[in-house]
Amino acid sequence: MVRAYAATAPKAPLAPIDFDPGPVGPEQVDLNVVHCGICHSDLSMGDNAWGFTTYPFVPGHEIVGTVAAVGSSVKHLKPGQTVGVGWFTHSCGICRACVAGDRNLCATAEQTIIGRHGGFATRVRAGADWVFPLPKGIEPASAGPLFCAGITVFNPIIQCGVKPTDRVGVIGIGGLGHLALKFLNKWGCDVTAFTSNPSKRDEVLRLGAHRAVSSKDSEAMKAIRGSLDFLISTVDVPLDWPAILETLGPRGRLHVVGAVLDPIPVPAMSLILGQRSVSGSPTGSPATMGSMLDFCARHQIAPLVEHFPLSKVNEAMAHLRAGKARYRIVLDNDLK
Repeated sequence: MVRAYAATAPKAPLAPIDFDPGPVGPEQVDLNVVHCGICHSDLSMGDNAWGFTTYPFVPGHEIVGTVAAVGSSVKHLKPGQTVGVGWFTHSCGICRACVAGDRNLCATAEQTIIGRHGGFATRVRAGADWVFPLPKGIEPASAGPLFCAGITVFNPIIQCGVKPTDRVGVIGIGGLGHLALKFLNKWGCDVTAFTSNPSKRDEVLRLGAHRAVSSKDSEAMKAIRGSLDFLISTVDVPLDWPAILETLGPRGRLHVVGAVLDPIPVPAMSLILGQRSVSGSPTGSPATMGSMLDFCARHQIAPLVEHFPLSKVNEAMAHLRAGKARYRIVLDNDLK
């Protein structure tokens, strides 16, 4: 029997539930959850902001745990191994996207918290193809956010061919943005942090930015016009997008990973005259996930996290909803 915390309606507090997941399938793995990060997507899903949440809803898709059981076809994992699971939990492996290596773009991919129970629980089930052993040097207690926030901002570096010589901007220095600063600094880029909070300036410089620019300061925005090769936007709120685009130089790209629900206005002439582009991406493929974990181990990159016991999950969710997380929250499983 699995014990978990679930919402029974939009914006309802999480309450304990017990459920029987049934037997493990041939290509599945059960994990004993040790730590689980909280992502803003957990809030969005709990609120049914995207319109496809089913209840009871158990959040949690930044999971670190130990292998409890493996299916009969699973050969690369063994009980007791420390592993992680992120947003995706299965992809078909045979469609055009999967065969090309883009298993994160599989049209029939299964997500850890969509139509199934996530990691705010004593145990979680996942497809073995999306379960990743932790490399030596990565601390399990802080690793959970790498499996969503981390891969979400690392994936564009790979997919968009960001070079060490590039001048890169990061919009929004929160759970995703602070990891983007760390990655890009170690990648060798010249890094600009865009933040609407001037008090974060010293901290973003410590995180890896070479400079900080207030996205609300029109003069500061004008001063960096045409200076950037690549921009990663991690925010989920509307911005002055035309002004953002003007910070890009020729062939510059704005890449969106923050789930902003309002349409992004894109002036055609800004794209045409500068040969600029706008793109977006979800989390990364298993191969990219492996590269990110190796990169983190090599450069000792870890998320900045705050810890709450899983039994205090509603306090942790309220902390995140209030915008107080610095910069990611991890739940430590204290359930029996």
